[in-house]
Amino acid sequence: MNVITLASRKGGAGKSTLTAHLSVFAQHQSRRCLVIDADTQGSLTLWHALRVKDEPALANAARGIERVVADAMLQNYDWVFIDTAPTMWVVVQEAIRAATLVVIPARPGFFDIAAVRETAMTAAKHGKPYAVVINAAPVKRDEKESPAVALSRTELSRLAIPTWSGQISHRSGYMTSLAAGGSVSEIGPGTVAASEIAGLWSAIERSVDAIKGASHAAALMHNQAA
Repeated sequence: MNVITLASRKGGAGKSTLTAHLSVFAQHQSRRCLVIDADTQGSLTLWHALRVKDEPALANAARGIERVVADAMLQNYDWVFIDTAPTMWVVVQEAIRAATLVVIPARPGFFDIAAVRETAMTAAKHGKPYAVVINAAPVKRDEKESPAVALSRTELSRLAIPTWSGQISHRSGYMTSLAAGGSVSEIGPGTVAASEIAGLWSAIERSVDAIKGASHAAALMHNQAA
């Protein structure tokens, strides 16, 4: 079983949004998925209540992350996605300890990039591979990243923090599909937004394969094509 924890102490980085879209995409790839809502705000619980189908399954962290993850393993889930609160409190630490890979969403800009360092240090302290996903980025023009994204990548590289080479752009489809209880892969499967989620999922799968294939492997999303 693979556990993907989305973590960042910065609010509004996009943890809940990416958790929802990634879990639905994985479910549609014939993976049996569980989403754990470990954020007291309960955004994923609200989204899940709007869904027509109960898939992916949803659990909350009221009984503790470790117990829910252990139950998920007994129930033969393939992938578990954990959405966390914008803190580094005990529950978030527990979610990071349970992770196969920690995904750190960050908007391009000073405040988000500064917040990445604490999350990365926490993941490293627990010996967990991690990588940043640049989220809510300005849309590319002529296939070129915006200056804000380029500057963010430069700073992340300086800090030696692994970063996915793709980006999740600021597109209305991400939020409008969630508001309808869906995801971009369900409501707009042929859209650029759905393609971005597919690219991120592919990078996560490759990284997890590498992590599980070598005990010393770190997250390998850096320099992988979207």
